[in-house]
Amino acid sequence: MKDREIERLIYRSCRCLDEEDFGGYLDLCAPDFHYRITAQSPEIRKEMIWLDHDREGLAALFDNLPSHLRRPARLFRHASVYDVTTKGARASVETSLMVLVTGYDGKTAVLAAGRYEDSIQLEGEVPLLLSRTVRLETRDLGIGSHVPI
Repeated sequence: MKDREIERLIYRSCRCLDEEDFGGYLDLCAPDFHYRITAQSPEIRKEMIWLDHDREGLAALFDNLPSHLRRPARLFRHASVYDVTTKGARASVETSLMVLVTGYDGKTAVLAAGRYEDSIQLEGEVPLLLSRTVRLETRDLGIGSHVPI
């Protein structure tokens, strides 16, 4: 499997989330997919876990989004794949990430900065996400977002 196909998977996952195509995002994930958002806290000298779901939990989160009050804005993910390491039927991918938020007033601001650490399943016709850990540098998200970063 070529690195380019793996990179396209990462970029497609961002586009699906940007477009709030949550079914499309889940289609990019293996059945045993796991998603986690973390941030390192220098104050408590520990990693904080802000979100931790398997594929089923993430699907439930997506299904419940219409019943939540949400930030009146759109998110836009800017990702840049740094490194792809392939070993057997798996690949590890490190991606730099900026999440921008554009309000209905047309103003855009940085919501978060961090990295994706992805594990990719290479077996089968297309690569699939096995796991994604979002390691944020940003620790103040304001009111945050119900949509995964």
